[in-house]
Amino acid sequence: MPESPRRTAEPDSAATAVRLEGVGFGYADAPGVLRDINLIVPHGSFHFLTGPSGAGKSSLLKLLTLVERPTTGRLRLFGDDVTSLPRQAVPAVRRRMGVVFQDFRLLDHLSAFDNVALPLRLAGLKRASYVDNVSEMLDWVGLGDRMDDAPPSLSGGEKQRLAIARAVISRPDLILADEPTGSIDAAMGERLLRLFQSLNQLGTTVLIASHDEALAARSGARILRLEGGRLVGGRA
Repeated sequence: MPESPRRTAEPDSAATAVRLEGVGFGYADAPGVLRDINLIVPHGSFHFLTGPSGAGKSSLLKLLTLVERPTTGRLRLFGDDVTSLPRQAVPAVRRRMGVVFQDFRLLDHLSAFDNVALPLRLAGLKRASYVDNVSEMLDWVGLGDRMDDAPPSLSGGEKQRLAIARAVISRPDLILADEPTGSIDAAMGERLLRLFQSLNQLGTTVLIASHDEALAARSGARILRLEGGRLVGGRA
């Protein structure tokens, strides 16, 4: 895996990257999407979040990325209570995360290279300092020959790999991935799993939501399971 620049982490006395205490979430027409979720994700750990469609996996990731806020309970990220964090403070928290969304959220007017490089540009790095790392990352995910192409010209699987490359290029403190292997073949899925494992070994906390329970079992990660909006169990 190519080396990536890493921001020096601020001192954090907390032992957890994520902590949910009695968290519930829902909408007016669906009040019980998540119910009484208690979860601790230690710094440097690797978790798979599994469960059937509609169990609440994507909703839980939306809470962790601060796209949505809990209806009840308390959410802590990196030791800080972010349950009611002001909107203007959200970007600073998100800069510590790498997020893979199901809908990719790529910028169609940028090349594949510039999509991956975007987190580094936003961090104030100069192109000369990251051009090799971005090129190597694109090679790693099998897009080395597509780096000048824009997302509209890529297949669904290629877009997914590009989104993963963008999420991990800055080696964030926390990676949150929603079905990151859903549109790619088994061989590439295993390759990307090794990428997540490598980052985890370097200290990054990883939480992957996936239907692929076989892949989760092979990962060696702790497996959590959601059913009907409740966290019903997990195993190391």
